[in-house]
Amino acid sequence: MVIRMETLEKLVGPRTPAEQMAQDRLRYLLPTVLLGLAAFCLLVSIFVPYWRMKLLAPQYPRGLQVQVYVNRLAGDVREIDGLNHYIGMRPLSEAAQLERSLSIFVIAVLSLLVIAAIYVHNQWAALLSLPALLFPVIFLGDLYFWLWNFGQNLDPKAPLSSAIKPFVPPVLGEGVVGQFRTIAAVDRGFYLALLASALILLGLYFHRRAYKPLVDAERRRPAEG
Repeated sequence: MVIRMETLEKLVGPRTPAEQMAQDRLRYLLPTVLLGLAAFCLLVSIFVPYWRMKLLAPQYPRGLQVQVYVNRLAGDVREIDGLNHYIGMRPLSEAAQLERSLSIFVIAVLSLLVIAAIYVHNQWAALLSLPALLFPVIFLGDLYFWLWNFGQNLDPKAPLSSAIKPFVPPVLGEGVVGQFRTIAAVDRGFYLALLASALILLGLYFHRRAYKPLVDAERRRPAEG
């Protein structure tokens, strides 16, 4: 039983002595608040779009828009698929099907890992937070992959296939393909995930500042004994 308790303490790090907590509550409260806010922002990001694209075409002078949530597409998806059909691009719904089906579960797990990092008072807290920290980069990388995949694998039998060469739609900014012009930008969900990453970095900084002295004291204890 003693061995199990020692193993558990090595995994989760030293506990904060009640006297130190009472004397310097803000020092230990700050990483908890920052990491908790990061998990909250990541969870809220599920409900708002991460990315949006506006397509301007002669048939649609006001433009068509599509919003990409982590688990679904919204906007003028059917109309854009109709235009993409002429250049041989697959329907947008065929992109990232696995990612969209798992996204809610994955984000919930990432948020729980960040929450768990609050209760781990050693270097493992950084490891637990790392997936959520990298999530915005992973999202953009995955989005680029699918845009590349769709743009580079056009149907050669499409009506305008001879006029359009394979291309890569821009993840950010403006692109032009034939008579179509697209404007792409990240949206509120991505900014929330980015804010979560910034809060995690700040939280880990204050986490180290609060708990490293306790970890160092714990390591010195056997040698002193």
